[in-house]
Amino acid sequence: MESHRGAAYRDRQVLSEMSSALLLRRPWHALYGGEPQTLRPRRDSVLDLFRDAVAANGEVTAAVYFDRLLSYRELDGASEALAAWMLDQQVGAGDRVTIILQNDPQFLIAILAAWKLGAIPVPINPMYRTGEMKTLFADSSPRVIFCYAHDVEVIQGAADEIALGATIIVASPRTFQSGDDERVLPPRCPLPEAYPRFHTILEEARGRSVPHFSPSAVLPALILYTSGTTGAPKGAVARHAALAFNGTSIATWCRLHSNTRILAIAPLFHITGIVCHVAAAFAVRCSLVLNYRFEPSSVLDAIRATRPTYSIGSITAFNALMNAPGACVEDFASFESIYSGGAPIPPSVRAEFKERMGQLIHTSYGMTETSAPTHLCPFGVEAPVDPNSGALSIGIPIYDTDAVVIDDGGKPVPPSVAGELCMKGPQIMLGYWNKPEQTAETLVNGWMHSGDIAVMDEAGWFYLVDRKKDMIIASGFKVWPREVEDVLYTHPAVREAAVVGVADTYRGETVKAYVSLKPGCRIDADEVIRYCRESIAIYKAPTLVEILDELPKTVTGKIQRNVLRGIAKQKSRENSK
Repeated sequence: MESHRGAAYRDRQVLSEMSSALLLRRPWHALYGGEPQTLRPRRDSVLDLFRDAVAANGEVTAAVYFDRLLSYRELDGASEALAAWMLDQQVGAGDRVTIILQNDPQFLIAILAAWKLGAIPVPINPMYRTGEMKTLFADSSPRVIFCYAHDVEVIQGAADEIALGATIIVASPRTFQSGDDERVLPPRCPLPEAYPRFHTILEEARGRSVPHFSPSAVLPALILYTSGTTGAPKGAVARHAALAFNGTSIATWCRLHSNTRILAIAPLFHITGIVCHVAAAFAVRCSLVLNYRFEPSSVLDAIRATRPTYSIGSITAFNALMNAPGACVEDFASFESIYSGGAPIPPSVRAEFKERMGQLIHTSYGMTETSAPTHLCPFGVEAPVDPNSGALSIGIPIYDTDAVVIDDGGKPVPPSVAGELCMKGPQIMLGYWNKPEQTAETLVNGWMHSGDIAVMDEAGWFYLVDRKKDMIIASGFKVWPREVEDVLYTHPAVREAAVVGVADTYRGETVKAYVSLKPGCRIDADEVIRYCRESIAIYKAPTLVEILDELPKTVTGKIQRNVLRGIAKQKSRENSK
């Protein structure tokens, strides 16, 4: 198979001409149900969408954080004060502002303040450690860093290793609330005297403001680092207009309105949280329900207290909520729509959630590089399952967005033939920060190469088969992990599943499955293997099964196949000694 690098630099003319035969007919438009095929957001930036909300009615609740409600006007005043303080520190247009916070109001205040100065926010996962932080700091060179007091030692250590002279501002996750939910909030940590304190800055700068700045549509609005599972992390640079477009797209497509209450279960430092929670809320001037981080029992209590009407998050999060003690259909009765993306959704999990919780999980697809969604399932429609691969459809391209499946030569393939998924639209990134070569490999004439293997059917539904890098070659046969995982999920005892390839002296590679079980269930490896062999070809069925209490996941809920591959390799080495 041609390398991805080779694919990016091959005949670019092929991609420049892909707007002809296939795309001119855009079969998915027939699935829009009469809805417009294009979308024009009111504003070209999320900041201006927020300002419109303040001007329309600043007393509307913008965020619910445990037992505290904050209005749009309060967020506006707090972000003005913070921006004024940062301006005193010589932070200005184009400077990077790193935000290492969870889902709390301080994240919203910090990102709004950065945008008001024309600075570029750089959200980072607070779970990263010194080595990871150091890499991202060295690449983005932030002027200011927001973090929690309990993380400051790690962050200061990373900054010191590269002699980064950024100002570090410390915050407490217990600010803006008094409920102190110990299930999710970390232990109390004193705020060190040596650093400026978030809440003190707001108090001292209260009432101050900064000169009005309205971002240009094409200016960088965000640098968000990819997970780096296939190499060093890359900072995807999103335009202001891209965030506004996709936030408005989510709000329009998913039928959000001013009375919507968005359950923000995706991390705000992830593209789903920023676009599908924050930008969508600002687009329709509605409320966000924040819960610091995802913990099933705490989130269930938040659902019961706030009665949210919409959410989007990983399927693992909804799976965890469904299987949490005491969860029942009434808990989800207030929802008007639920979407899920970030990882393929097993059809059996969607069916079980609908049966037990009474809600249809709509599918979606997007990337950090595409400012979240390029594909969404039409509202109220049950996405079909591909009869050939068994994959649940990820949806159809949204407004003003094109998608195509190509072969290794860059040419579109016919319907139902697998190939690499490429997308083009207003939401595509500007490129990777400081990485022109990687940008050129991934963006070809405006087309984003996803690295995902997909098929499109005659009607225009798209189906994700798997990641290119995850394919297993067993005895010369191709095995897609997702297909095996879908079978595993149909077993009544299996809660979560992941499949990886491991070295095998006879087959080259063999299939290994990792599973976790539903509460109260017991099965052994042999039973899992027998079950799979009854459902799929024997070469696809796992020959090795390991049962774990929990599968490793990213903070956004994606199961980490790369971690499991590492565990499998380590065990193989140990067994060979």
